This record gives sequence, C-alpha cells and structure tokens, in this order.
Amino acid sequence: MAQKRDVPGIRPYDSPAGGWGALRATADAVREQMEIVEAPLTLLRMNKPDGFDCPGCAWPDKEHTSTFQFCENGAKAVTWEATSKRVTPEFFASHTVSELLGWSDFRLENEGRLTHPLAYDAATDTYRAIAWDDAFARIGAVLRGLPDPNMAEFYTSGRASNEAAFLFQTFAREYGTNNFPDCSNMCHEATSVGLPRSIGIGKGTVSLDDFDTCELIIAMGHNPGTNHPRMMGTLHECSRRGVPIIVFNPLKERALERFADPQNPIEMGTFGSTPIASSYYQVKVGGDAAALKGIMKAVLALAETAPEGGDRGLDRAFIAQHTNGFDAFAADLKQTGWPDIERACGLKRADLEAVAAAYIKSNATIVTYGMGITQHNKGTANVQQIANLLLLKGNFGKPGAGICPLRGHSNVQGNRSVGITEKPNVPMFEGIERTFGFKPPPHHGHDAVAAMQAIGDGRSKALICLGGNFAIALPDPERCAAGMRGLELAVHLATKLNRSHLLVGKQSIILPVLGRTERDIQASGPQAITVEDSMSMVHASRGKLAPASEHLRSESAIVAGMAMATLPASKVAWADMIADYDRIRDAIEGVFPDFRDYNRRIAIPGGFRLPLPPTELKWTTPSGKAEFLVFTGLAEDPAIADAGILTLATIRSHDQYNTTIYGLDDRYRGVFGRRDVLFMNEADLAALGLEHGDRVEIETALPPSQPSDQPRRLGLTAIAHDIARGSVAAYYPEANGLVPLDYQDKDSGTPSYKSVPVRIRKAA
Repeated sequence: MAQKRDVPGIRPYDSPAGGWGALRATADAVREQMEIVEAPLTLLRMNKPDGFDCPGCAWPDKEHTSTFQFCENGAKAVTWEATSKRVTPEFFASHTVSELLGWSDFRLENEGRLTHPLAYDAATDTYRAIAWDDAFARIGAVLRGLPDPNMAEFYTSGRASNEAAFLFQTFAREYGTNNFPDCSNMCHEATSVGLPRSIGIGKGTVSLDDFDTCELIIAMGHNPGTNHPRMMGTLHECSRRGVPIIVFNPLKERALERFADPQNPIEMGTFGSTPIASSYYQVKVGGDAAALKGIMKAVLALAETAPEGGDRGLDRAFIAQHTNGFDAFAADLKQTGWPDIERACGLKRADLEAVAAAYIKSNATIVTYGMGITQHNKGTANVQQIANLLLLKGNFGKPGAGICPLRGHSNVQGNRSVGITEKPNVPMFEGIERTFGFKPPPHHGHDAVAAMQAIGDGRSKALICLGGNFAIALPDPERCAAGMRGLELAVHLATKLNRSHLLVGKQSIILPVLGRTERDIQASGPQAITVEDSMSMVHASRGKLAPASEHLRSESAIVAGMAMATLPASKVAWADMIADYDRIRDAIEGVFPDFRDYNRRIAIPGGFRLPLPPTELKWTTPSGKAEFLVFTGLAEDPAIADAGILTLATIRSHDQYNTTIYGLDDRYRGVFGRRDVLFMNEADLAALGLEHGDRVEIETALPPSQPSDQPRRLGLTAIAHDIARGSVAAYYPEANGLVPLDYQDKDSGTPSYKSVPVRIRKAA
C-alpha cells in the first residue's frame, strides 16, 4: 500500500499473531507490573482446576494437559490486577479530582491497585480514606432516603462472580427495583434478546468439543486475536486438520490471517505460522445482514437444483419437524435482488455463492460471531439471520454444529444466569420468594442506556456499580458525565481507579475489592467463587495471591455490607452467606433449579454445563419450534442519502480490554505508542482529497437527538489501512463521543457503536 509520508508510530508489522511477539509482550507486561519471582507461578495457576479463572475473556478451558492455559492478553489482565503498584490515600491527597480528570485512561489505571475505602471530599476536591462501616452507613442512608427505589440504578460488570452478582440482584430486588443496567446491554444483549425468539435460549449452543468435529467454521464480525485470544488455539487446530474457516470482517485482522501457536515448538523454532482464514471477505461495515441474506438466497437456489433428499439440498426433514416460518422466510429471500445485496454488503454475488456451496457441502457447521454483528440498529435481527442460516441444514443438536456468540468479559453470561436482568421473570421471581420470603417488584427496570437517560434527566439519583467503568463505556461521554455529576450518590466497587470514579456527584464512594487472583478468606476459611464461560460451563475459581491491601473486601462481602446497612429488616441472612459461599450457592440453586447440586458439581474439575435445550432439539419458544425470522430489507442501520458519508465502527486495540488500556500499541495493525488514529481505505482517502497521515475532523452525520445537541466531532490522524471501502474505524472508548446515547437497536437496547455514519474532512 503506497504511503506519501512516514507517520510517527505507524509502521508495518509483518509477523503472525501469537508467536514470539506474544511471548515478548507477555514478558514486558510481567516486567512492568509484577514481582518477577511471583509472576511465573501466578500465570501457571490461571485456568487450572485448583487455580483462578482468567479475569479477561470468556473462552472456555481445554482439558488441562498443557503446561500453561493463558494467552498474551490473559497475562496482561492478570499482571494488571496482580501489579505491585498501589494507589493509597496519600496518592489522593497529592492529586485533586480535577487534576486526575486530565490524565489519560491508561495513566489512571496504571497507577495500581486501590488500597482503602474512599469518599469524595468536595472542600478539597480529593478522595479521602473512610472506614468500611462509615461507607456502608452513608450508602444505606441515601438509599433509604430516596422517595422511590426506582431512583437507584444497580450496574454490573461482567467480571463479577456468580456469587456476587446473585447477592447484588437479591439486594436490589429486596430494596424494590429491577433497575439492572449491565455490561451485556452494551455488547451481546442482541444475542440475549434475539436467540430466544429463534431457538428458545439466549446463549450459544456449541461446546469446545464441537470444534473437534465441525466441517466448516464461518466467523463473522470478531477479532479473536485481541478480544478472545485463547480461541486462536482452537482455530489453529481446526485449520491444521483442514477445516475451512470463512471470515467476514471489514478489517483484515492478522490473527484471522495467520497465527503461530506459542505452545507449538515447531512453529516457534522455525518462526513459522498457520493460515487461519481459508477465505476472507471484507464485508462493508453494516453489510452483514445483506451478506447473510445473499448466502441464504444462494443456498435456496442450489437446493432447488438438487434432487429430492439429495446431499446438496436443505435438511428438509429437520425444517418440517423442528421449525416454523420457512415459507415466508424463503419468499423474502427470493424477492430480494442480487444487485441490492451486492451494493449493501460490498461483496460480489459469486463470493456469496461460493460460501453457500461450502455451507451446503458441510455436514456440521459452526458460526461464530462478535460485536460486529450485535452493535447495530438491527443487531437483534442480525443475530437471528445467523440462526436462520444454521436452521437451513439442521445445524443444531448434532456434533460439530451450532451457534457460537463470543462473549467478552469472563462472567458476563454467568451474571445473566443468576438474575442480572431488568426484565421481569416469573420463574425467577417465584424462586426468590420461595428462597427468601419476599416478592420482587413486578415492573420492568432499566437497561444501561435507559439508566443513563434516567440519571441525565434527574429521575435516578443513586448509582451502585459492581465493577466496570459505566460512564465511559457508554456512548455520548459528555451527556454521561453531566448525568453522573448530578447524582446524590455514586458507589464504585473497583480494583483500580478509572474515569467514572472522577465524575463525582454529591456523594461519591470507592470501595476496593479483592481481585480474581487473590485469596478470599471468610469466617469458614478460604472461599471459591464461580463463573460461567461462553459455552455455559460453570466452574470454580480460587485466588492464590495475598490481597493487595489488608483493607480489601470481596465483592460478595461488600454487597452484603451495603444490603445490611440499607435494609435493617431484611429477610436475607446476609452475614451467614458471606461466612461460607457454599450457602450463597445453595440459595442460587434454590432460585434457579438449573444449578442443581451446585456445590457438589463445582468440586469436580472443569465444573458442569448448564442445560441448553437446542442441543437436544428442544425449542422453548411459544410455538415449541425453532423460528425462521424475516429480516425486512437489507439495511442494518439508517440510510442517509449523501455520497460523502462513510460508516464508522469503533474497535479495540490489542493493548486493551473493554475500557481498560494496558498500553498504547496495537501492533497487529501497525500502530505503536498512540491511539489517535482513523483507519481508512486508501481509495476513500483519495476520493476525499486526503493522504495517509493527514489530520482530519470526523463529524457524526446523524440528525441531533435533542434540540440542544451540538455537532459531534473528533480530531484524529487518518492512516491508510486494509479496510472495506466506505468503512472507517477508530478506537473505543475515545470515539464514543461520535455515538449518540439513543443511537441503538430498539429491540435489545444495545448502542450501535459499530455503524455510525460520519463525514470526514481535512482538519484546518
């Protein structure tokens, strides 16, 4: 790719994903954050039956036969948490909140672990240490003083354990609200909403074993080398046994091109690598639905030419016995024209027909997908099109086949399984009443966007955050910051300082928590917590390190402390459950029968799998069958009639996990020491009269969502990159200011971070 000039921090990276580059990055993370003597043993304990679960992604664990079960970004997550750096009360005495707001997100978290409970002091503009009992008393007083429990929001990060999340939802519901904004609202809520309508459950249906027998993998809208790196070992194995891996993604991502397994001595010794994608289609941002409809249209056309019952046809018996809605679905595909499909997705008809032929040839297909599918105005419908594709050949309920949503944080799926949801759920509510003796409120609560809208409007006055960086993870940071500053109370359970903690209201409190890597000792002795991975496996995690400070408490203990201070007449035996987490799990089992024999089953290495009815060809939909659901038209997002508009997707760098910035490099994309870049197709640069390295201004091309809205603009450096024509990309969360808070999938509430129409001009 021709480049006019050298741009500081932009240079080619020619090595494969993984390999020696990953080992060097791991060593650098250890050297920067941890004691060298302690680090190796800590990393070797990660993802082992007697160790702790990775605090990063939710990809499941293999059989524990290899020396190590961690990846580069998992090592970064652990060293980031197990760092020897500390943020003490003396640090806050030396730095005002106003000063800290001027620091970068990377610098804030890189200062280290929080050591004491803290409360904001407006007179000095600093956080000051506070006793635990005083913190709980302040929280309880404000919550009891609110005129309506629905004026409080209870936010959950996907990093929280099953035990902590269960206690959190129990606390909030006994308090009187179903306001549960959580991180899944910003990523895979489209899965949680869309799949139950299609197949009866809002989770993936594959197991890790299915990848051993699949005959085809279609990977859509995800970058596993950065966002779920342990998946690369699985894709590496599949590629080496000859499984076609067909990729749809706007950007060429190195890990989907070639990967060197750090545990493969031949590849490491020869500096070799394995190709991952057998075919790589650079679909336009927002073009996945059109691509899927094109593939399915081609499948139907090929099936029509096959003899009845022929192996090139559909699974007609499966469709007849197990599905509804096929005729309407097929009719919609037939009337959708190829020129429209090609224009919407940016791919050729012949490409989509080739994918259809590969799909028909395969007897067992897995489709994996990420937020490139879900974070659109029609993200829920996008997910349902993937289910439609799999239903055509009966790719459920058999080995090597199924749908595989790639969850982000390590327990985001588990949080939902133990009750973190704003939606009324009759069986769950009956279980709560049966177990604890109180009736939860019957009304629908707030998701993440609705919660911030209520905070901004002054309808909600208290926010309790079980981890996370709520205000920075959401779109529209200015609106979020203004809302946060109007709160009566903000409480943050956290391991490290982040920007949301600095958006202080009348009372702001930070409560430091034990990390996943640290020992949790309660009255009955050392405790284990549990998590659920992307494939519905529930297993135990046991921290081994000494806590970063003697003043830390576990998330579960802090939730119980807040509950006891807020609800003096509570019917829940909070103290008894904290004394022994087995009692929390007994209560979870009482509310959710799927967790039967919970404590016995987590004692088994590897844990147990929660029920997934579609794997048994059982469909818990109203009709009792899987549903073909029609995607009307081809557009995933609102069309704007302006030839000069490009479509922006926000993305994460390789030195990043959600809003946590581990460093300023994104080496697989050739970016080093900076994050202020806009990835552009070289032809789009030329069409706009721009050159590689030009400073540009990006402006959102959406109409104002409120009359008072100012234009949304961001200045970045444009760099030529291998990305689909008409598509551009910038880093999250820096580009969140270009996304309006209410620009979302109305079905799921998920913000449309991955498809924002923008205008780009050279900066003055």
